[in-house]
Order: sequence, then C-alpha cells, then structure tokens
Amino acid sequence: MTTIERTTYLPEGLPAPAPGPDGLAAEFWEAARRHELVVQRCNACKAFQWGPEWICNECHSFDLGYEQVSGRGTIYSWERAWYPVHPALKNGVPYIVALVELPDAGNVRMVGNLLGDPEQDVEIGAEVEAVFEDHAGDEPYTLVQWRVV
Repeated sequence: MTTIERTTYLPEGLPAPAPGPDGLAAEFWEAARRHELVVQRCNACKAFQWGPEWICNECHSFDLGYEQVSGRGTIYSWERAWYPVHPALKNGVPYIVALVELPDAGNVRMVGNLLGDPEQDVEIGAEVEAVFEDHAGDEPYTLVQWRVV
C-alpha cells in the first residue's frame, strides 16, 4: 500500500469531500487514517461483506467486526466520468471510477478513484493497490484511492 504525497486528487481550490467517520463505518475510517484497509467480517461465519451492515448477509448474525486486508485487488469494472456533477468540478474531469475486487476479502468490491492519467487505458482484471490520501484540518481524514501496479 502506498501513501499519496500531494494534498488532494481534486482540482486546486475545490473543497475535498469528507467522510462522516461515525456509525457503522467509523472503524473503516479510523483504519484508513492509519493507512490500513479493513473490511467488515462476520465473527460467527467468517464471511466478508462491504459496505458495512448491522447484520451478516450470510448467517444473519449481529456479531460483526473488521479485519485488515492487503489492499491489493483487481479491477472488476470501471467508468471514465467526462461530465462534472457540480460546477466546481468543471476542471476536474475526466476521472476514472473503479470497482475493485478484493480476493483476500471474499471478493467483496469497493469503489474508488483510479489514480494516474485520467485518459489511461484501463483493463478489467488489472492489479491495483490501495493508496491513502491524507487530508489535514480541524477534523483530518484519509480517503482510499486505487493505483494500477
């Protein structure tokens, strides 16, 4: 896993999105701040699941926790966004959104930005690694992005 050295992947001057580090996802965001990738896992049946839920999707147990995973995965699907969803993003397109499958977490899939050239060729099945983008401020946080390895 790698750490991003620049301040943000967003265009200069655009306020960065900030997660709400509470509730079901609190442990995920705390781990991201430590540059660790965690996935929710049932303590009863050991099934992984994503996104976080109050109940196991497999055995319906309420005994859930998080487990650290390698941060390595493969691109399951992707999309290149060409149109900004907000006027402030007009200079931030194109960008690539990737759906990443994590083989060491029961093949759960996470969504995130694919870093690098926004017009790069992207291959389904390409190997990627988690990259951690730190944000300072009154309430610092870290986003999980992806990079082809």
